[in-house]
Formats: sequence, C-alpha cells, structure tokens
Amino acid sequence: MSDSYIDHIPSQEREKIRKRMRSPEAYEQLRERVKGPDDLEREMERNEKMAEMRFALETEPRAHDMLKKSVENDIREKGAETVLETINMSPDLTKALEQGKFRLAVSSHPVTHVDQLMVLPEGAVQEKLPVKLSFSDTYSAQLAA
Repeated sequence: MSDSYIDHIPSQEREKIRKRMRSPEAYEQLRERVKGPDDLEREMERNEKMAEMRFALETEPRAHDMLKKSVENDIREKGAETVLETINMSPDLTKALEQGKFRLAVSSHPVTHVDQLMVLPEGAVQEKLPVKLSFSDTYSAQLAA
C-alpha cells in the first residue's frame, strides 16, 4: 500500500492543491507544455543543424573564419544589439566585437538551455553572448551551403 505525499499534509493544504490542479488555468498551462509531432520534428531539425554547425566550427578552421567574418560584418553594419541577445553592453565590448576580437561556438543558452550560436569575446572567458535565433538560423544555412 503506497501513501502519496498528499496524505501527509494538512487538509487545508490538500484542498488548495486539489483546487489548483482542477483549475482551467492549470490545465491550460499543462497543455502548453505538451509538444506535438510537428513541434518535435522542428526541434529535431534545429538540433541537427546546431550539431552540424558545432562540428564544422570545431573541425574546419575555414568554416569558422567564414562564419566569423559574416557575424563581424553584421555586427558592424546592423549593430551588436540587433545581432546579439544582450541588454547592456559596455562600449569597450561593443568596440572589441566590431573589431572582430571574438570566437564563435555552439553552446547552450544560459536561460533556455537550448543549443545556440554564441559569441565568445576575447579576454572575457566566462562571458558568452547568444546570437539571436533569426541570425543563428541564417548562419547555419550559410554553413550548409
């Protein structure tokens, strides 16, 4: 006979939990978390592209240099705030990025934990700046071509 954790808490708390679990809002939140086959297929394709990009960046110096030039040009032309997911950047960091003083890597996003293209500024070992998804997808398409 197994006791659930609900049996060990006071009745008032039990009632709150049951009420919350029955609410339409709780059900809707649960439904939003469930992924359908189309979502899973898109996620698998994206993960495959990121894996290929990571492999290319680590094994082919020419691919890394080509992609770095492309990112560098976009940062110079469109601005670092447009290309990168950052809120506050120091002027020194922006200047260093425009000069091309960075490396590229595929790493997990600090918030979403999804693999994404990251800009790693030189000198700041712990700092990694995520590239926006639209640009990241564009760059992965460039590597595939």
